[in-house]
Amino acid sequence: QFISGNRCERGLGLERTDSDVPNMYAWKLKRLFSYKPLSKDQAVRGTVGIPRALNIYENYPFWYTFFTKLGYRVILSPPSTHKTYELGIESIPSESECYPAKITHGHVQWLIDHANADFIFYPCIFYERQEFKDSDNHYNCPVVTSYPENIKNNVEDIVNGKVKFRHPFMAFTNLETVTEALLREFSDLPEDEVKEAAKLAWDEQDQYRKDTQAEGERVLHYIEDHDMRGIVLAGRPYHVDPEINHGIPEMITSYGVAVLSEDSICQMGQLERPLRVLDQWMYHTRLYSAADFVRTRDDLELIQLNSFGCGVDAVTTDQVNEILSGSDKIYTCLKIDEVNSLGSARIRVRSLLAAMRIRDKKKAKRTIRPTDLPKVPYTEEMQKEKYTILCPQMSPIHFDLIELACHSCGYNLVVLKNDNRKAVDYGLKYVNNDACYPSLFVVGQIMEALESGKYDLNHTAIIMSQTGGGCRASNYIGFIRRALKKAGMEQIPVISANLSGLESNPGFKISMKLIVRLAFAIVFGDVLMKCLYRVRPYEKVEGSANELLQKWNRKCTDFLTHTSGVPLRRVQKMCLEIIHDFDTFPIREDVVKPKVGIVGEILVKYSYAANNHLVETLEREGAEAVCPSMMGFFLYCFYNQVYKAKYLGTSKKASIACTAGIHFIENFLKPINRAYEKSRRFEPDKSIYTIVDYAKPIVDIGNETGEGWFLTGEMVELIKEDVPNIICIQPFGCLPNHVVGKGVVKKVRSIYPQANIAAIDYDPGASEVNQLNRIKLLLAGAQKQMAKEQAEEAANVTTQEEEKASA
Repeated sequence: QFISGNRCERGLGLERTDSDVPNMYAWKLKRLFSYKPLSKDQAVRGTVGIPRALNIYENYPFWYTFFTKLGYRVILSPPSTHKTYELGIESIPSESECYPAKITHGHVQWLIDHANADFIFYPCIFYERQEFKDSDNHYNCPVVTSYPENIKNNVEDIVNGKVKFRHPFMAFTNLETVTEALLREFSDLPEDEVKEAAKLAWDEQDQYRKDTQAEGERVLHYIEDHDMRGIVLAGRPYHVDPEINHGIPEMITSYGVAVLSEDSICQMGQLERPLRVLDQWMYHTRLYSAADFVRTRDDLELIQLNSFGCGVDAVTTDQVNEILSGSDKIYTCLKIDEVNSLGSARIRVRSLLAAMRIRDKKKAKRTIRPTDLPKVPYTEEMQKEKYTILCPQMSPIHFDLIELACHSCGYNLVVLKNDNRKAVDYGLKYVNNDACYPSLFVVGQIMEALESGKYDLNHTAIIMSQTGGGCRASNYIGFIRRALKKAGMEQIPVISANLSGLESNPGFKISMKLIVRLAFAIVFGDVLMKCLYRVRPYEKVEGSANELLQKWNRKCTDFLTHTSGVPLRRVQKMCLEIIHDFDTFPIREDVVKPKVGIVGEILVKYSYAANNHLVETLEREGAEAVCPSMMGFFLYCFYNQVYKAKYLGTSKKASIACTAGIHFIENFLKPINRAYEKSRRFEPDKSIYTIVDYAKPIVDIGNETGEGWFLTGEMVELIKEDVPNIICIQPFGCLPNHVVGKGVVKKVRSIYPQANIAAIDYDPGASEVNQLNRIKLLLAGAQKQMAKEQAEEAANVTTQEEEKASA
């Protein structure tokens, strides 16, 4: 009988087998968790509970050794099952986060219910070990870094203080940074004991890595000796959890194919750089290096495991694919989540095995090609020829002025005006659709402009900011280069606008003059935005507020175009005049509307098109929009360098420079904030140090990916300024926002009961009707609360008048 269609193993000539085929996933599970805890009698310092989740699958050898040496009995939550997930489901704050994150709640809840531990320990690891000296950085992904914060703010027994939960932020960069963090966290223990335990733990972690690599080499020899095939099942450390991988390793070995893990063979890769992407996450560097090794072997293939909702895999899947397919290898990606049906995964694996057999039968020859991607620099000659530099639109009020600031420094910058639905469609065409909405929006604007015929493609460049932070936003430049390659426009240089030395372009210098002019543009934009949003909902003559905006836009344009030097006082004077003009602008003083704050991911927060014209929608629905300043985000970035130097072992020099930058900017803004304070209508911006203090009771300042702790701090700032109604707008699946956006709502409401917060997702497929309904629901609550307050105020006035009359 002839069988086809991948419906049966025999149709492929593949009999299922239960032989002892090497399985690195099973080996790793046993090696990781076979440690025997101390008995109760031996545990002189008590018991510590550790959840079997996320980065614990990487660092458990360290933590077991550290606590055991200090005399603690280590209780590990049991292996994951679907019931583990169900156990913690009520405390999960975001439905769109990955399954490995969701199941963490169940592991913590099990420890609360059963471990009877003195405390639960689950650290926030900002930097992983620096295993690859030539990688761009060694972050953990935003979820792995900060997920203990979600546990702290959402698991009821921890929120209520019934269970002690310790979750220090720390860097695993090297033994020194780890030891410093542990000495801070366990300052009540003898210093020499903590140091000794940390050293032993570091050595054990290193031994685990060596054992894993040795086992990988043993499996490779087994494959060679038995003339068989191997598949590198590449994912992250927690993908060895059988509940998360759904038995895929065992399914593969049942076909007589050995299974290796990415970390068991990554040391054998000789990755040629630079890659197209910014190689900044340590787990992912292993992926790239493992793929590089696989491309050189005919007896190995690679399957990448991708958890649904993993935003950073929009970066890694494309890069791993390019490494493999560039040398004529087959790339396979399996997307997995909490649904444990293996039907589609089984078909994909069978298809790969069939393709391998066909290739062997044909004796097809492969060409092994380099993995590095030469990047086209923006040269001095290009600058002399006045190349057009295209810049995607983010905030019209600010970026129209930024365009002029760049012109004044000799750059032919053009801020694109195509921030519309067509740009989103182009983004979907050219960018991995698992990428976040802002990346689709940015790349879509650029590609639509390039294909419009308006620009000479041989005299055009693109510019994009690049912070170098742990969010995938630092890889927008990689997305742009991939899109250019797909469109056959690889000759176009992409300029990285950064202050951290990530990339350099000889023809584009971020000089002090440019920095100052850009700062002027941002300050003007912030003042105009604050003033416009405050008065426009109450204007007596429709359109008059926008006319005043245009008047000042023209004056700011003239200033940025025709002035030279660093006229700080003149900028301050102009800002004071703007505030005065809007403060005396005729409005309906008798009208009271609910104020709604807007926080969230920076592009979606400021871009009219990306947030479906949220400010206009709020005004149309009878509210006043309040949007925090853009300069605050830059101060946040500066402050992060100060924190990292103090707690995570980064450069002290950068910390000193950023502290000076904060001091200069805040001093420059003082006269402007005094003018706000003296005005009748405006609130001054708070110091970044005040925002830090606002955020600290809710999230640790180590939350520095994306908008990080700053987003939470902005929420509190708005509430304290009597703006309790807040819309937290974020791209669907934005990893940092799982923690500092949706993840803090419960905690914020517990501290500030008046808070009325709606978290709204934005992406290409999001329903505008649903978004509008969420906004209307928030406004209904705001109107109800405002009516209640007005009634209470009227009652108080009546009571006071009656008391006066009776007196």
